[in-house]
Amino acid sequence: MALKVFDLSCEHDHVFEGWFSSQDSYQDQLARGLVRCPVCHSGQITRRVSAPHLNVSHLRAEPAPRAESAPQARAAVAAPSGDQMARLQAEVLRQIRRIVRQTDDVGARFADEARRMHSGEIEERPIRGTASAEECRELVEEGISIMPIPDILDDDRLQ
Repeated sequence: MALKVFDLSCEHDHVFEGWFSSQDSYQDQLARGLVRCPVCHSGQITRRVSAPHLNVSHLRAEPAPRAESAPQARAAVAAPSGDQMARLQAEVLRQIRRIVRQTDDVGARFADEARRMHSGEIEERPIRGTASAEECRELVEEGISIMPIPDILDDDRLQ
């Protein structure tokens, strides 16, 4: 199965990729409210114009011959098939969920706990929780690194 990769954005201009089995799958998931911004969780998603892949190899000039007589080896990777790509994506999601499960869920105390760790008041540990957009902005301005976790990666929020 070949996957379609769409460039998407939300009403706040957060840009992200969406991977779908088809255009119809994208439209169906969008209509059911399943496509959400991974940054702000907005459901107002639009598909952005993306550059198509153009085969312009025939327009390239022939490279100049190398002075060395021995050919240089190049690293190469075979592109995965659609089925391999789907299995790879599923494994990546499983691993990310495993990492998220290993964090301490501090809930609405997230901003306070992050600040206490940053100041050295408490020992650092991996945490997750909830914070308002303003709290997130303040944490970043204070030099505290944070990262949004989409609901799909947090088993506790999927229930």
